[in-house]
Amino acid sequence: MHSQPLLSLLPRHGLGLGLLLAALITPALAQNGPPPPIPQARPAPPGPGGGAIAPRRPGPEGRAAPQGRLPALQPFTAEPDPQIDLPGLSSYAPADSDTTAANATRSVSMQALLTPDGEPLRQGLTWRVFHPIPGADGKLPLLASAEGGTATLEFAPGDYFIHVAFGRAGVTKKLHVPASGPVETQQLVLNAGGLLLNAVSGNDVSIAANQLSFSIYQAGIDGADIEQQMVAENIGPNTIIRLNAGIYHIVSHYGDTNAVIRSDIRVEAGKLTEAVIQHRAAELTLKLVSESGGEAIADTAWSILTSGGDVVSETVGAFPSIVLAEGQYVAVARNKNNTYTRDFEVTAGRNSDLEVLLQ
Repeated sequence: MHSQPLLSLLPRHGLGLGLLLAALITPALAQNGPPPPIPQARPAPPGPGGGAIAPRRPGPEGRAAPQGRLPALQPFTAEPDPQIDLPGLSSYAPADSDTTAANATRSVSMQALLTPDGEPLRQGLTWRVFHPIPGADGKLPLLASAEGGTATLEFAPGDYFIHVAFGRAGVTKKLHVPASGPVETQQLVLNAGGLLLNAVSGNDVSIAANQLSFSIYQAGIDGADIEQQMVAENIGPNTIIRLNAGIYHIVSHYGDTNAVIRSDIRVEAGKLTEAVIQHRAAELTLKLVSESGGEAIADTAWSILTSGGDVVSETVGAFPSIVLAEGQYVAVARNKNNTYTRDFEVTAGRNSDLEVLLQ
């Protein structure tokens, strides 16, 4: 495989970190996890497009009609279920109540593409069809839904909104179904790519997957140092997250104390961006011993302080492990009403035992 161009990395000001980016092309995106769960309803008889769903107009109370689902393709398990947002729906004028014919339906095929010149996606999509008139609760009633790739649904003539989600990427389009004449295949361009995150400690020390987690936010406007809307949280390493193209603010946690790295990463449409974040931290195992290399003494309470005296962590155990950002610290061990201390330094990537001697 030929090499791919590097994608841009916009590091946060004042943070010492390294980030390696490599771009892979679209096929890797098709291996992601499942789309979000959708309400179940009854499908219409199968059509030539692999199945069809007949939406119904909501009643006077604005309640959604039963929904259906096309036969699902390969399950999607690589990422948590996203909360789908449908921006901009209220900006469209609602359809006239007389535009829907109750006694006729038209078949409409719908396709989703990552980029305008890309191929239609064959799996991993979630389609939703909404009526343009809000219900009594102020929300647009959901008329039908389908999973898989290209979908063919039955519509009564009138106006609708169709939304397609691909992981956490999505796009909405207004649809007009005429009472007569040809009905064009609807193509929705997601303008989406993928993001795969991992991290190392120091230069190249690997980190256990259960000690890493990532959160993804919409990036601040004009590089402002603020966190915008949460996109995804508690994402594990080596998980492909499907996102609309743009800049995202990434927060990487190594352990659960103070080893946190922040960075802005650009996701490009039709590409998979792989980011390896460099943590300036190390993992230490704390031991209270009577002599160097001796057995750890049980029932020891530990406090880790910064050089300025701020408490970083407190725990109890014979040999607890802790991940600390690079810097100067003080270890305080308490056992049987006695207190023992030791100054120490954490060097990035240098995992080790920290022994505190009984004095």
